[in-house]
Amino acid sequence: MTTIIAITNEKGGVAKTTTTLALGGALAEANHEVLLIDLDPQANLTLGLGVPPAKVRRSIADVLLNSANLLSVSRETGIAGLDIVPSNAEMSMAERFLPVRQNYEHILKGVLSGPLNYEYVLLDCPPSLGAVTFNALTAADFALIPTQPEYFSAHGLRSLMGAIRKVRAQNNPDLAYYILITMMDRRNRIHRALKEQLQSTFGEGLLETIIEIDTKLRESTIAGTPITHYNPQSRSAQQYRALAEEILRNAQAEQDTAPDK
Repeated sequence: MTTIIAITNEKGGVAKTTTTLALGGALAEANHEVLLIDLDPQANLTLGLGVPPAKVRRSIADVLLNSANLLSVSRETGIAGLDIVPSNAEMSMAERFLPVRQNYEHILKGVLSGPLNYEYVLLDCPPSLGAVTFNALTAADFALIPTQPEYFSAHGLRSLMGAIRKVRAQNNPDLAYYILITMMDRRNRIHRALKEQLQSTFGEGLLETIIEIDTKLRESTIAGTPITHYNPQSRSAQQYRALAEEILRNAQAEQDTAPDK
C-alpha cells in the first residue's frame, strides 16, 4: 500500500519544506521508495533538491491542469529511492483554474489512485488553504503539520483544523492529522510553555518527536540534499530519523485499524 502524507501549514516559515525533504530522505535511507510532490508555486522543495525551478519544463502543474501522466513528470534525485515531481511558476495558475473543473477537490486523489511504485508519497503544500491544499488533504491518508512553538504559529492552527474538519465532512472522512513541533529551543521558556499547551490541546495528535533548531538544516537545503545525507550524524538528522520511525508506526497502526474495503 502507498501512504500519502500532506505536509501542510497555512503559516510560512515553520520548516514545512525542510520537513518534507528531510523526512523523505530519512524514509529513503530506511529503504523505502518515496515520491516527493512539490505543490508550492514557490518551488522551494524543487530548489532544495538542486533543481532550478526556472529550468523545469514539465511540472506538477501539467498533471493537475493538463492531465499529464504523473510518472512522466517525475524525476530521480541523487538519492536512491527518492524521486520528485517538481514545481515551477505555472503552479500559481492552479489556484485560479482548478476550481473551474468539476469535482476539482478530487483531481490529485484521482492522479494518485492508480498503481504507484512508491510506499510513501509526500505532498509539500503551499502556505495557504486554497484549492491546491484542499486537493492534497482530500488525497492524503493523513496531514503532517509542522509548527513552531511560537504564539502566532500555534494560533494559526485553528484555521487548519477547520479545513481538516471540512475535508473530513465533504471528501475524506478518514483523514487523520499529526502535529510536529519544529525549530524548538528547549532553553526558551516560551517554547517550553507552548509545547505543553499544544500537548494539552491536541493530546495524541501531537507527535513525540521534536525537531530542534539546527544550522545544519539550513546548510543542507543550500546544498540540495536532505539533512540525513548531508550531515548524517547531526542532531537534526537523528531527529528526522526518529520522525520517520514514528510515522512508520502510526501509518502501520492506521492500516491495522482501517476497515477492509
